[in-house]
Amino acid sequence: MAKKEARIIVTLECTEAKNEGKPASRYTTTKNKNNTPERLELRKYNPFLKRHTIHKEIK
Repeated sequence: MAKKEARIIVTLECTEAKNEGKPASRYTTTKNKNNTPERLELRKYNPFLKRHTIHKEIK
């Protein structure tokens, strides 16, 4: 019997790009949903804004 996987693939989307009218950058990563059940927030580079911004997990 296969065990349920703890790691899932999530998509991170830029939060600041929408306010400035630029396209939102997206990144994919994995997280362990047993250790971090809340949504991820990471600082990633947005090439449209040419700076690092907060990226939040979307469904």
